[in-house]
Amino acid sequence: MDKKSIVGFVMITLVFIGWMTYSSVNRRPEPLKVQENKTALTEKKKQAKLEEEFAADSSSAKIVNSDSAKAVSQFGQTFAKFATPGERFITIETDLYKVQISSKGAAVKKWFLKNYKKWNNIPTQLVPDQRGELGILLTSRDSQADTVDTRNLRFTFDNLDKSTYKLSGNDSLTITARLQIDEKSAIVRKITFYNGKYHVDMNVTMQNMENYLRQKRYDLAWTKGLTYQEAYSSMESEAAHAMIVSNGELSELNASSDTEPIASDGTVDFAAIKTKYFATAIIPQPFRGSQVTVSLSGKHFDLKDKGSIERYNLTMRIPYDGGIQSNSFRVFVGPIDYTVCEEYGLEELVDFGWRIFRPIGEYLLLPFLKFLFNLIGSYGFAIIIFSIVIKFLLYPLSIKQMRSVAKMRLINPILAEVREKYKDDQQAQQQATMKIYGEYGINPAGGCLPLLFQMPILYALYAVMNNAIDLRQSDFILWITDLSQPDIIIQFPFSLLGLTHISGLALMMGVTMFLQQKMTITDPKQKSLMYMMPIMFTLMFAYLPAGLNLYYFIFNLLSIGQQVYIEKFSKKKYTLEDLKKAPKKEGWMQRKMREAQEMAVQQGKIPPGMSLEELRQKQQELRKKQKQNKKKK
Repeated sequence: MDKKSIVGFVMITLVFIGWMTYSSVNRRPEPLKVQENKTALTEKKKQAKLEEEFAADSSSAKIVNSDSAKAVSQFGQTFAKFATPGERFITIETDLYKVQISSKGAAVKKWFLKNYKKWNNIPTQLVPDQRGELGILLTSRDSQADTVDTRNLRFTFDNLDKSTYKLSGNDSLTITARLQIDEKSAIVRKITFYNGKYHVDMNVTMQNMENYLRQKRYDLAWTKGLTYQEAYSSMESEAAHAMIVSNGELSELNASSDTEPIASDGTVDFAAIKTKYFATAIIPQPFRGSQVTVSLSGKHFDLKDKGSIERYNLTMRIPYDGGIQSNSFRVFVGPIDYTVCEEYGLEELVDFGWRIFRPIGEYLLLPFLKFLFNLIGSYGFAIIIFSIVIKFLLYPLSIKQMRSVAKMRLINPILAEVREKYKDDQQAQQQATMKIYGEYGINPAGGCLPLLFQMPILYALYAVMNNAIDLRQSDFILWITDLSQPDIIIQFPFSLLGLTHISGLALMMGVTMFLQQKMTITDPKQKSLMYMMPIMFTLMFAYLPAGLNLYYFIFNLLSIGQQVYIEKFSKKKYTLEDLKKAPKKEGWMQRKMREAQEMAVQQGKIPPGMSLEELRQKQQELRKKQKQNKKKK
């Protein structure tokens, strides 16, 4: 191994160690739980502990007796009488969800999605705050507190004769919650539920409240984000963020230790909080016709050796000019399924990676993957067919890459002689190498350019496979029980530089990558990559979803088969004589070298008819003679 190979090997090792160390500090994946028969008590204790650790900033106050001086100081004389203990619950069930509404602020206490489950088979419940979400925050003229949170105030429900309602067919239900201040002044909330839909319509009416509010506005707020649903909290934290789409422009907030809040004024399309697979969004009505101010804030919490979690606050500020004023909102709480999100104009919730590549995943890859699933009925087999089709579509590019590799193999012995002849003169070695490339009509970048052209498709595939909720909890065969999660075959009782397990498909992908590189790498200086890269990718891909690793494994397997066919069975096999006789097309590098030589001749740096390589040889011989003369003296 020469000096450059050793340096390259060391650099790769340092990058690998750096990445693993970074993962151990930032990812901190908690071991995958396998017990799905948790008791309700255990789950409640776990949730209570998480809430204690995750508690984000909140402007709400603790509930106290309304006749105490503290209550008056905290809520003001106007609202203190409503801060009484106890609350009433109304439950609404549809085909898609089950929601619990509290009389305290008419806030949403629980929101269950009936078609989805948590990693441990517990029904998906997305509201993390025990006080409920979608609370109204306002300011009171006679309160010392900056904000009064209506989730601490007891509303009354109008004309509800029971506590549980079940909708079916085309049913809808509107509940009305009222905070009656006096005969003419009140805060009224109406929430309409629809069967078969993931949204509710909400209307907030301020009735002659101007004499009781210190500031002419109120806030509709969703705090503390969404409850995590996956086994690895770090994976959800990586995908979790909040966003505002205003006037068609997207602004995103990703929580960290030093995240600054963001805000947007004007016509807001929607504001949302999302995790990996679920989201809540507030859509002012009429759509793209309401002037509001939205602010987002977030915090990131590390949980020692149990991963991490992120909490987000979404506040939508509504100006209030007095009198009777009604504002309407559509509130979406559901899965980040592209078909569902498209119905509400929430396509931005679906993560397709970099925006420049988004159309590839949005309009081509995801629809095709869903088409295959509808045809086959299994996402595992759909991914296999998907890999074959993508390989076929990329054939014109990949065949050029493989033929370039085959040509490079033929001239390897000649290149080895050049490297040995000019081992002490790198510039002469490079010039001689380029001359051989030109003589045999080989483009040294011929193997890289096709791969470069494939990158947008491969990246879009990564984004689709990594984020598609369609793969969530979709089993396949053998040990692969969830295509959206890592397929673990060995679980370590410890963490080694962030690695806690071995993924079966990632290991198989690494083996196929090694075989593929062994067949394609022709430069001896790159031999170390043949061993290091598969190892690195095996370890890095250990935390990727099984569906993504299944795709890469099948794709690599097909590439190996294609390479074997070209080398062993293809009728079109190249020889050195074929390469010499073939029409030559001047490559970019050859053209640049020719232009450099012509310029050197014009500037008088080399005699006409002499090449740069010949000039180099003359200069080298002259230096040798000068050294010999010095020794004689």
